[in-house]
Formats: sequence, C-alpha cells, structure tokens
Amino acid sequence: MSSRRSKSAEEVKPLPSAAVRYALGLLVVVYVFNFIDRSILSILLEPIKEEFHVSDTALGFLSGIAFAAFYTLMGIPIARWADTGRRTRIISLAIFVWSGMTALTGLAQNFAQLALARVGVGVGEAGCSPPAHSLISDYFPAERRATALAIYALGIPIGSGIGSLTGGWINEWFDWRTAFIVVGLPGVALAVLVRFTLPEPVRGVYDDLAARNAQRRPVSEVLSFIWGLRSFRHMSFGAALHSFYAYGVASFVAAFFMRSHEMPSGELGTWLAVIGCTGGVLGTFLGGYFSDLLAQRDLRWQMWVPAIATAGALPFAFLVYLWPDGRTALLLSVPVSILGGMWLGPTFAMTQTLVPPVMRATASAILLFIINIIGLGLGPQFVGILSDLLEPQLGVQSLRYALLIIVVIFSLWSVFHYLRASRTVIEDMKAKQHLV
Repeated sequence: MSSRRSKSAEEVKPLPSAAVRYALGLLVVVYVFNFIDRSILSILLEPIKEEFHVSDTALGFLSGIAFAAFYTLMGIPIARWADTGRRTRIISLAIFVWSGMTALTGLAQNFAQLALARVGVGVGEAGCSPPAHSLISDYFPAERRATALAIYALGIPIGSGIGSLTGGWINEWFDWRTAFIVVGLPGVALAVLVRFTLPEPVRGVYDDLAARNAQRRPVSEVLSFIWGLRSFRHMSFGAALHSFYAYGVASFVAAFFMRSHEMPSGELGTWLAVIGCTGGVLGTFLGGYFSDLLAQRDLRWQMWVPAIATAGALPFAFLVYLWPDGRTALLLSVPVSILGGMWLGPTFAMTQTLVPPVMRATASAILLFIINIIGLGLGPQFVGILSDLLEPQLGVQSLRYALLIIVVIFSLWSVFHYLRASRTVIEDMKAKQHLV
C-alpha cells in the first residue's frame, strides 16, 4: 500500500521548469504555423479573385465557411480523443495534415478544388488548440494559466503577420500558388519535432485529487454541464461576436487596402506583419498578464479585461476605415491591434478553470466550436455579402463601409456579453466542486 501511494505521489509531480518552458515555446511555434497556413489566404484573395473571376461573397465563403465548417465539426470528436489520449501525438498528426493540405492549395485548378483544399486545412487545424489548451493547463497552475495561454495565443498575431509578409512578397515575386506551397511544406518537419520532443504531463497535476481522478463523462453530460454555466454562455457569445468582426476584417483587410488605397501586396504584407508582430503580440500578452494580475483581487477581471479592451478599440476603427491615406490608416490600426488581442488569454483560461481536468480539451473544443461557427464561419461571409450589396451604390469603396459597419455593431454586442458573463463567474466556479 505504501509503495502504491509513493508511486502515485511521484506520478503527479509537475514537469521541471525547463521542460515546461520548452513545451510552451514549441506550442507557440506550432500555433504560429497554424495561423500562417490559415491566414495567408487573406493577402492572396485579390489575385485569386482575378484568376477565378469570383465575387466577394465567394471569397467570403472560401475564407469562412469552407474552412470553418469542418474545423468546428471535427473539433469536438478530436477533443474527446485528447481528453483521454496522448495529446502530443494528436497535435503532431494535426500539423502534418494541415501543412500538407496548405501545400496542395497551391495546386488547385479551379475554385471548387481551392475550397476542398481549405476544408482539408480546417480538418487538420481542428486537432491543434483543444489538446494544446489541455496541455498548457497541466503545464501551469491556475494563477498563471491566463498568461500562459496568452503566450500560446501569440501564435495568432505572429503567424498572421508572417503569413501576410511571406504571402505578399512571394505573390509579387512568383505567384499565389507558390506562396501556398512554400509555407505549407515546412510544417511536415515541425510535425516530426513535436512527435518526438513535446512532453506529455500528468493530466490534472495542479488539481485536487478528486478532480484528477474524475471519470470521463459522456459528451452530452459535458455539454449539459458547461452550457449550464451562465458565465460560459455569455463569455462564449462575447468571444464569438468579437471573432465575427475580427475574422471578417482579417479576411478582407488586405483586399480593402489594395482596392481603396491601391497598395501593392508586398508592401502591404510588410505593414501587416510589423503591426501584427508588435501591437498584436503586445496586446495578446498583456490581456493574459493583466487578467491574471487583477483576478487575484477579483475573478471578474478576467471578463472585464476583454470588455474594456474591445470597447476601447472602437473609436480607432472609425479612423482606420475612413482615413483618406492608406499608410496613415495602417498606423492608426496599431491601437486596434493591441486592444483587439486582449480577449484571448482570459477567455481561454476561464474556460479551462471552470471545468475539471477530464473535460478540458472538450470544453476548449466547445468554446472554439461556438467561436468559429459564428466568427470564422460567418464573419468573412457576411463582410463579402455586405460588400457586394453595397457595390452598386459605393463602387470600389463598398468593402470599406462593409468592414466598418460589421466592426461597430459586433464589437458593441461582444462587450455586452462579456459584461453579463462577469456577473455570474464567481458563482459558476462552485459548480465544478459539486461535479467531482
């Protein structure tokens, strides 16, 4: 009996700090590749539009629903696998799939083949964040989790920036097809590195014994539990509405600057890369850091930080889309970039904190399902449709006003839900104790 206890105690020791730092750093690299392959499409929309002669509505479908439908549908079954399986192997396999499909995008001979390739990228990328969020929750204790998840989320602005930079210049020097092939192939090597070097921690190492030993629940029970948390419902809708306009902008911002300000893809890609890798990185990190710091006084700050940041970015949006000079408008977008990423860390961390360890990957997948089916799936599509509807009256400027309208409406709506989430988050934290 004593030897069994000592073995059990040994098994639940956290990983050494050096291994944790390496693991988090490698996961950031993984997420960077994730968003390079996901976001490179944005800088290449205009040449794709010219080659295939399609509408903005079709481009919105390519950027949104074609990717998001299978990304969201595959997320929950993969997360269920990650809640009991070896998470590091799942991530490795996911990298291999999405990288290969990105490279194949460059070989598409018509719009239908292009859409099918994006579906493949979405299927692969569905296996990234739910197991990664679960891993990070076992690398770091709850009081450091928002900062750690914000650091992981740095992959979004860095990857988006690198995707814009490489895609923009490769398109100028060669063509859009070469850009997809060049950014897709290196992911295969990354998949091998993750497979053999990313450490798998003990599940629930920072949780109490009851939570750590909790039995796996049916997916219906997980859904019922997490959807019964009012704070989660409002937080997930706040995040989804934020993503609605953010993904809409991310998909069409390059096309906007090319059309309204006649900027070439190489220069524009450089601007977007610098802004994303400075303002976007800073804001994403600070969102996690400040929410961790302030939540020690009042847990509700993890919902107030996203609400305040989202509201603060709104005045700058008017300047960005209405300013007559393109380069000045890009400079004015820096505060938007900083404030726009501050929701990520606290939202992901709160999701992980609200549920026991055995539900964490599934909870993350449920959150991402809501975010991506509403935000990633519909955001770009709505921008494309609205731009086409406005074109008869506004001509080439239709995209400018479509983006502004979407940003204003959905940022205010997002703030409302984050504020509502803050009202019940403390009460909902108690539900986990009764579950285990």
